[in-house]
Amino acid sequence: MNCDKKSMLLYAVTDRAWTGKQSLYEQVECTLKGGVTCVQLREKELNSEDFLQEALQLSALCKKYNVPFLINDNVEIAVKCNADGVHVGQDDMTAKKVRAILGKNKIIGVSVHSVEEALEAVKNGADYLGVGAMFSTSTKTDVNVLPTETLKAICHAVSIPVVAIGGINKTNIPKLSGTGVDGVALVSAIFSAEDIEKECRSLYKITKDMVNS
Repeated sequence: MNCDKKSMLLYAVTDRAWTGKQSLYEQVECTLKGGVTCVQLREKELNSEDFLQEALQLSALCKKYNVPFLINDNVEIAVKCNADGVHVGQDDMTAKKVRAILGKNKIIGVSVHSVEEALEAVKNGADYLGVGAMFSTSTKTDVNVLPTETLKAICHAVSIPVVAIGGINKTNIPKLSGTGVDGVALVSAIFSAEDIEKECRSLYKITKDMVNS
């Protein structure tokens, strides 16, 4: 599956902290019905067997909606569930090594925080970049908030899609206007919503307006 700018517009990153009334599978289906254009499964606590079963189910679900399904960090699980790709951080496996394992037809995303890291990721074969944290976030407590100018500089330095992440919600998406960013990745702003499908429809419109402004 190709990685284009349209598929990076509204990017959902899972967080099972918000499961309760609905299973994660049900929540992800609601995001897809609401217009999410990419899904990343992020699991830090599950054992390998449960992680794989969940990944297989969500991979099949995303294929039904023709939306890219990526695995955070775990290349082995990505291979086993035939995910569309992997997202890695600066402390994870390099994009070059991931590419050697996954092959040329899979999507590789890399988290970056500077123009230097962005250019290095592109050189190593990244298909898109995740830039952040753009705003303070409770999902990750060990990250620094980046200036909007850094996001803008990264967007201007590379030709691959760039996604903003970190503390992003309906109220601050418009603040990213004019940066050149191609989309936003959200965690709690999606999965903590009372009505996930409805929230995603609203987020999709706001994000599209921001990207096109």
